[in-house]
Amino acid sequence: METRTRSFPLPSEVGPVPGAEAADSMYPYFTKVGPEDDARFWFYNGMHFPEPIPAFDAITAEAPYISLGAYNTRVFVIPTVKGIEHRIINGRVYISAIPITDPAEIGARVPHFEERAFYYFGKWEELYAQWNKKIKVLLASIESIEVPELPEFEDKAVVFEGRGIAQNHYLIERYNRAIEAYLLMWQYHFEFLVLGYGAYLTFFEFCKKAFPEISVQMVARMVAGVDTAMLRPDDELKKLAALALETGVDGSFTENRSAAQILADVETRGAAGARWLAAFEEARRPWFNISTGDGFYHHHRNWNDDLAMPFSGMTRYISELRAGRTLERPTARLKQEREQIAAEYRALLPGDAERATFDQMLGLCHLVFPFVEDHKFYCENWAATSFFNKIREFGTVLARNGLLSDSEDIFQLNRYEVGMALADLALSWASGVPAKGTRHWPPIVAERKAALAKLAEWSPPPALGPVPENIQDPLLLMLWGITSEQLQAWAAPPSEGSELRGFGASPGVVEGIARVVRNIDEIASVREGEILVCPVTAPSWAPIFGKIKATVSDIGGAMSHAAIVAREYGMPAVLGTGHATKRIKTGQRLRVDGTSGVVTILE
Repeated sequence: METRTRSFPLPSEVGPVPGAEAADSMYPYFTKVGPEDDARFWFYNGMHFPEPIPAFDAITAEAPYISLGAYNTRVFVIPTVKGIEHRIINGRVYISAIPITDPAEIGARVPHFEERAFYYFGKWEELYAQWNKKIKVLLASIESIEVPELPEFEDKAVVFEGRGIAQNHYLIERYNRAIEAYLLMWQYHFEFLVLGYGAYLTFFEFCKKAFPEISVQMVARMVAGVDTAMLRPDDELKKLAALALETGVDGSFTENRSAAQILADVETRGAAGARWLAAFEEARRPWFNISTGDGFYHHHRNWNDDLAMPFSGMTRYISELRAGRTLERPTARLKQEREQIAAEYRALLPGDAERATFDQMLGLCHLVFPFVEDHKFYCENWAATSFFNKIREFGTVLARNGLLSDSEDIFQLNRYEVGMALADLALSWASGVPAKGTRHWPPIVAERKAALAKLAEWSPPPALGPVPENIQDPLLLMLWGITSEQLQAWAAPPSEGSELRGFGASPGVVEGIARVVRNIDEIASVREGEILVCPVTAPSWAPIFGKIKATVSDIGGAMSHAAIVAREYGMPAVLGTGHATKRIKTGQRLRVDGTSGVVTILE
């Protein structure tokens, strides 16, 4: 493929970050850059990995690409693309798709793909019901794993009941079971997602051929207004806020109180408080199993582990209801708009055959949409945070036996090293002498913590390697907002001009004051009426969407989760700007045009 003059460094040209040399040993060898990688185009997957990735969390890149590649290449036999390779460079995850360009190979794959895809589309609801059962069994299996305590002496029942298995065996077996459950979750994740996005992409390509001037946003709006599990956690907060007013316990919710203080005060309010607390407990199982990030980092806890975000959201919603404002999303309007847009474009088609194809493709998009969003709650949020919490329990065992200083230090070891540390502990417990890891791991953990702090200061290039002349992969366009034109804009120095261009992901034009938020720890700084500027939003940030006027992100396309959530809340959004968090400073006044995809720095 011919390429333009490259505007990004080659992978081999990216040097180590001074003071972060320990990062080189953190990740598996297959994530490191090799000489063959310079010939390919890579882009920084800041959508899923907006921070340097700790050693253990590298599994959150390894596992999805194992599964995605298998479904693309081997299971559904996608004709034009295989899997995705990833490299970890200075703690950041870069990815590169493997396209298929040989017409003979594409032709040989087509009949396999059609047979398998049509089977799933034809039985979508039946297979999806089966999927729901499978994922809930898997969730229960993760939560049921019991991490052994390694007592001084085995329970005598091991002898008297002839069990024949000591606890150190379970230490290793149950860690392996946790890892296998996480890997299996990602298999389930892509079982429907590959074909779900395939339905979007087919409809998108049909629309681009039939209506050359149609925007990506307009295509996406034809699939808006559908309820999904990812919106349910925020809906539950709104219900609890309304119930607080109905029962009269709303006085417990004030800005200066922590979640624990609010709960303690509600408990003093008799029957009304008991009614609200019962509803709260019912709502949080399962709907508070949503990550405060996007499920790819161990430190992004779920709402059940960290109640600060949901209680902040409820407190704000109570104030909104007291002021007589509605908390409802504009779902009815979105549905009306999607029907109107679809009808207008359908009328432009020349014949009945084209209109029938349009109807079939759009109907398929509406059919698959719930899974394409719902899976994210069950997989990246509920399953991932449960998995990380289970790994913490293994960290507690390692810390109790002196191999780590703190249970959280387990995340400074990659998943293979954790296996070695547990084997060391199993041997130590069996022999009755201290584990070698008591000397081996603490200095490594300290070095890696220091390295991660240095890596956080590094500004990763948005892409690496030669830029293709034409990027026509609709998935890159719709999820990450990557086109040839956008890459040229990313390559421009981040300080030039007062305008940034991205994808108009959700329509509308507003002006307001910028609030730059680079990670979840800064989300509490957002003030009423500001414009959120961030690397990428997480679905769990929904409680602040009623507070802000618009959102602007570095990365994201028109069918990314951030775009879908923005549209469902009726909030203007421009995504995939590349440099927003570098170009914009908190306090600057912005104009955000979510229709055209232009952000203007006014001050």
